[in-house]
Amino acid sequence: MPLVQNAKLKLYHAARTRAAMALWMLEELDEPFSIELLTLQKGDQRKPEYLAINPMGKVPTLVDGDTIVSEVSAICCYLADAYPKAGLAPAVHDPLRGPYLKWLFYSPSCIEPVMIDKALSRTAAPRTTSGWADYDTVISVVRDAVAKASPYLLGERFTAADIVIGSALRWGIQFKLLPDLPEFVAYVDLLNQRPALQRQLAYDASIEQQITA
Repeated sequence: MPLVQNAKLKLYHAARTRAAMALWMLEELDEPFSIELLTLQKGDQRKPEYLAINPMGKVPTLVDGDTIVSEVSAICCYLADAYPKAGLAPAVHDPLRGPYLKWLFYSPSCIEPVMIDKALSRTAAPRTTSGWADYDTVISVVRDAVAKASPYLLGERFTAADIVIGSALRWGIQFKLLPDLPEFVAYVDLLNQRPALQRQLAYDASIEQQITA
């Protein structure tokens, strides 16, 4: 979907951040949206006007009319439910809704923490304290799910959960924080073929060229 100035949907975005997931999600929706670019190197995310809508000073933030949503998995969940025409979420009473929600929030609550532990060479907290398991357990759980994907996490239906989990795997493999297991690579390669993801990657590449020019 081409960018539309003053569209009802607006994404506060910065390249090479979690905002890429929200941008991919918007591209999958096929709804008009606009982008408000923030340059993190200039501290745009700490300016009062942005902190007024996202006190954490993070990207992404989504504005949909009078609704403001932050945290990328929450943004993907909101968009999938608010714009059901795209078919990116099972209905509330669909039996697939449970696993869908699990995978939608498994990335920020389990995958990202163990990747940060690994990046910082940090000893994981006890499972009874941290809310996530050790690195090997987290990887084993997502590896088993991806191995059973046919071809997506919920079967033939692509959902927002694939955007969130797929993005985490792409990012983790790229920065050597996740192993490039055959199951992960095959799943990521499948997602890389989606036109919406290709548009998101091309857009972010153009932003980076502008920043470094």
